[in-house]
Amino acid sequence: MDSLLYLLYLLAVIIGAVLGLLISYKNHKEAFVINKIDIISLIISIVGWTLLFNYSLIPIFSAITISIGLLLIALVFGMRPGYGRKETLIGIVVSVIIWIFSY
Repeated sequence: MDSLLYLLYLLAVIIGAVLGLLISYKNHKEAFVINKIDIISLIISIVGWTLLFNYSLIPIFSAITISIGLLLIALVFGMRPGYGRKETLIGIVVSVIIWIFSY
């Protein structure tokens, strides 16, 4: 059963990374020149990292919550080089703060 869950997690990361790269190439035609934070990517990152770190707070089967969190994280993490790094860092910080205050 554990190997099936690991396969589900791995598939979520691969699918999220591929989708993130495709979406990023569609939205950003140029190389990394924009130095601002994308609000949609920031929201996706915060939700993904919060689902991953705080899956015990949500009353859904934990494998589903973790898989959705990994998919959302990989969407932002798999963007074109340079894009999504600030959003990922902010998402990690916010989810760790939520985790600290929840315990």
